[in-house]
Amino acid sequence: MTGPTVRVDTASPVPPYEQIRAQLATLISSGRLPEGERLPTIRQLASDLGLAAGTVARAYRELENAALIRTRRGAGTRVAPPPPSAMRPSPEELASLARRFRDEARALGADDSAIVGALRSVLADAD
Repeated sequence: MTGPTVRVDTASPVPPYEQIRAQLATLISSGRLPEGERLPTIRQLASDLGLAAGTVARAYRELENAALIRTRRGAGTRVAPPPPSAMRPSPEELASLARRFRDEARALGADDSAIVGALRSVLADAD
């Protein structure tokens, strides 16, 4: 992985494996990590982040279960090809994502008005 880096905030209420999973999922779905891009080994990423290998392994396992990455013996872990048909997130997936955003924003001290304002601002800039 030569592009964007993953960061973990140890003071966050969000578990480190979830921070890794969410950041990599975002990088993959946005195209910033393209199909075929090789990810660091579990040991390497754990060492880089100062975490236990099991923490990174859990994040990778969840990304594999979501078909975002593939691990092949001898070839390493790479970004998987996109599914044949464009998948839309379910309402439950969007609600889960919104809850994580809310929780992280509140942990930073943001109130509901600031959280909604930030989301509206991001949506307005998306195009």
